Amino acid sequence: MISIDRMHEMLEEIAAGFPDAFYEKLNGGISLLPEAKVSPHARANDLYILGEYHRNAMGRYIYIYYGSFTRAHRHLSEPEIYEELRKTVAHEFTHHLEDLAGERGLEIQDEDDLMDYLYPDEYDD
Repeated sequence: MISIDRMHEMLEEIAAGFPDAFYEKLNGGISLLPEAKVSPHARANDLYILGEYHRNAMGRYIYIYYGSFTRAHRHLSEPEIYEELRKTVAHEFTHHLEDLAGERGLEIQDEDDLMDYLYPDEYDD
């Protein structure tokens, strides 16, 4: 697995590739946190939160969890981790942009995906 310093370099490179307009009202920016974050819905420490978009009294910001990446993607090569990190940042930016627009499409999709995880034999989109 790559070091947190290397992931930070990758995150800076990825973040720089997104248009400036994506950062509108994202006053807290993007932070790489060292910890792993297990979903409260995880059945057996098998559902890690890789990133989160937050909007609260402190503003709007994105967290990326290095520890979650090391657990969920420990088998991946550096180029594969880079791609997963890029997808995670894009996902969180989508939450941010939808929030600005008053939309919930990705939030609804995430809820559907969680239902598929929780009830794989019962839940039908």
